[in-house]
Amino acid sequence: MLLQFLKETAKLAIIAVLLSFLLRRYLRWRKPNLATTAEEHRLFVLLILGAVLIGLKVSEEALIGGSGPIDKAILLFVHRNVPPSWTPFFEMVTLTGSFRVLFPLSLISCLTLFAFKKRFESLLLALSTICGGLTIYLLKQLTDRERPALWETRWYWGTSFPSGHTLETTCFAMALALCLRPIWPDKVRPVRITALLWVVLVGWSRLVLGVHWPTDVMAAACIGMLIPLAVQFLLVRMALAKAK
Repeated sequence: MLLQFLKETAKLAIIAVLLSFLLRRYLRWRKPNLATTAEEHRLFVLLILGAVLIGLKVSEEALIGGSGPIDKAILLFVHRNVPPSWTPFFEMVTLTGSFRVLFPLSLISCLTLFAFKKRFESLLLALSTICGGLTIYLLKQLTDRERPALWETRWYWGTSFPSGHTLETTCFAMALALCLRPIWPDKVRPVRITALLWVVLVGWSRLVLGVHWPTDVMAAACIGMLIPLAVQFLLVRMALAKAK
């Protein structure tokens, strides 16, 4: 089981590196003006490609049936090794990824950006969070994956795939990081680290509480990271087309 997991991981890593190499070669050939930017952000490009591949692979496995043995093994390992006394802390963490917290936080952030005349950033954040919510709703309606029942847990609405808390948190955190990058270029690294830590804690809390399979969380994080990037790309393309 572990050997198979390592083989699949290595395969995805090799594919991601190969695609990154081919993309850089293509840009040097057809888009020299973009090649320099891609080279400067090659790790970021590699991360995006990795997220796409992992998201597709995990989603495929999650959608074709129930959870696999690796899912169950990881969830039971978490349950055995996280002390019950930590549960209240992770309940608070998971609350930060809920609609009750993210909706007002997104609204306040969008209005603040708009008030400071950062209309592009405000639109990016708003559309990213809305698209994230719609993606969660559609995937939960289309899938029929049951939530884990390995031990007694609180009841949550909907199917297990994907983890809505993780997806929406990742979506908001990624979009906010993209918005703050041009505003505070010197604070990019702390913002990214904080966003990553928040996403990891929310995703981990879903496992500690036993309400999602690990693949639900992994796929949600990948999808949530890609949505703001796609929204940003479309907004930039629309702005360029309008300028012409």
